[in-house]
Amino acid sequence: MRVELLTREYPPHIYGGAGVHVDELARVLRTHIEVGVRCFDGPRDAPGVTGYDTPPALAEANPALATLGTDLLIANDVRADVVHSHTWYANLAGHLAGLLNDIPHILSAHSLEPLRPWKAEQLGGGYAVSSWAERTAYEGAARVIAVSAGMRADILRAYPQIDAAKVEVVHNGVDVDAWYRPEESVIDEAAAKHGVDRSRRSVIFVGRITRQKGLPYLLKAAAALPDDVQLIFCAGAPDTPELYAEVTALVEELRETRTGVLWIPDMLPREELIALLASATVFACPSIYEPLGIVNLEAMAVGLPVVASATGGIPEVVADGETGVLIPLAQVSDGSGTPTNPDQFIADIAAGLMNVLEDEARGKRMGTAGRKRAEEHFSWEAIAERTIEIYRDVL
Repeated sequence: MRVELLTREYPPHIYGGAGVHVDELARVLRTHIEVGVRCFDGPRDAPGVTGYDTPPALAEANPALATLGTDLLIANDVRADVVHSHTWYANLAGHLAGLLNDIPHILSAHSLEPLRPWKAEQLGGGYAVSSWAERTAYEGAARVIAVSAGMRADILRAYPQIDAAKVEVVHNGVDVDAWYRPEESVIDEAAAKHGVDRSRRSVIFVGRITRQKGLPYLLKAAAALPDDVQLIFCAGAPDTPELYAEVTALVEELRETRTGVLWIPDMLPREELIALLASATVFACPSIYEPLGIVNLEAMAVGLPVVASATGGIPEVVADGETGVLIPLAQVSDGSGTPTNPDQFIADIAAGLMNVLEDEARGKRMGTAGRKRAEEHFSWEAIAERTIEIYRDVL
């Protein structure tokens, strides 16, 4: 069996959880079957990986049209028994490749365009184009893989025309051999480099500056935390200048009233990020939309308790009261994920963080339990085996 994975993100150009997913899935699949990868962001040197540039004529086009141009190049080259696409960026390439070659197209759902209406701020009319591409691919796919049961429910609500029997759940995973607490000297070095005082308690956030990650809510909640608590924000790649300005203003406001507000906008090497995570007391995930949340798994694998919104697939990862604390989140029903009561959500984030920060022993127990949960329930080997079962089923 030869499978080709189609993705926007692939090393060294990974921006979020979907890229991590494809990288890890490809690594394990290759131990069982023949795997090719086709991706965006230019040529790659790795064997079996083909990278594509945006067609020159579309370099200045709306980003959605530029994406579809790359999709056409990819679809034209696919030679496989099964094609497996990831995110809307590559879904249309998978759909067209399936039609051209009369092979099954499987797609993994890492997010849904109907549940990310804020993307219209970035893409303008291109958001309608990306939504069309995603819908077309989902309705034509032989199988749709949801990364959580919550995501599966979202898919069936967003696209009721899809036969529920063809929507399968295969969780995201974490490489527990790569994500683990390092030696104290390594943690000390990373902390010193970024100005973290290890004698103080600290909250850490890791994620892109995008509406779905909920960073402004965390920044507002942070104002209610005790003055000795440090705040570490590993946050970059803002979706829009307006959102970047909003986050900047909130960070500056915090810095006017407290010390230890550390904002790291660069994407850190994995080893450095792991050490920085290990220097913190608790991991915060205030997302208003999160199909699963690999960042939570990574934090758990490093041994951190996680305080996260009870939305999407997060409750399938974070065991409330055992590996962390889930924050209640009532949301409006217009697809935006906006909290119905933002002030209450902000207050609940602060309370959840204090729940862990005020009891060091409890936090450590949660961290230990989180590592164990990551090891037992979210291994990439099990995920790859389940994915191959789906390949064989559609063939």
